[in-house]
Amino acid sequence: MTQHLLENIRLLLLDADGVLTRGDIVYTEDGGELKSFNVRDGFGIRMLKSAGIIVGVITGRSSKTLERRAGELGVDFCYCGAKDKKALLDSILKQAKCGRNETAFVGDDLPDITIMKSVGAAIAVADAHEAVKQIAGMVTRNQGGQGAVREVCESILKAKGIWEEILQTWG
Repeated sequence: MTQHLLENIRLLLLDADGVLTRGDIVYTEDGGELKSFNVRDGFGIRMLKSAGIIVGVITGRSSKTLERRAGELGVDFCYCGAKDKKALLDSILKQAKCGRNETAFVGDDLPDITIMKSVGAAIAVADAHEAVKQIAGMVTRNQGGQGAVREVCESILKAKGIWEEILQTWG
């Protein structure tokens, strides 16, 4: 993916399982579920938000745990239980006042392909399904839930020419 595509990004949308998490789902005895989130990914989201980038999550599974994490990070949009991610895109773009070419989506599996084809920057995590990697303009070095989102966040900030400013703010 060229730096030019990332420098225009004003909205970052993320899948959850396999992107914000490693994709593991652990069920508890009482019927709940556990998810593990990478703190560095979360800090990457905070840095993006501080730079005025809008961040959202669109996932096919319903998850109170994800909703809690998204709330903690100040994520602007969190859609759980989305059966058709692309169908939500127009609504999100309207609310965010962003165009498709100003939007990036990070995905890992087949349900992400349609939305990835509909945005300006399609990004796959390192351990994504091969078909997802093939349509992505960028494939992260890190796997989902293991720093891939942080890598994307830093790439956007660097492409926008504000990385040094972020280092001064947070460093």
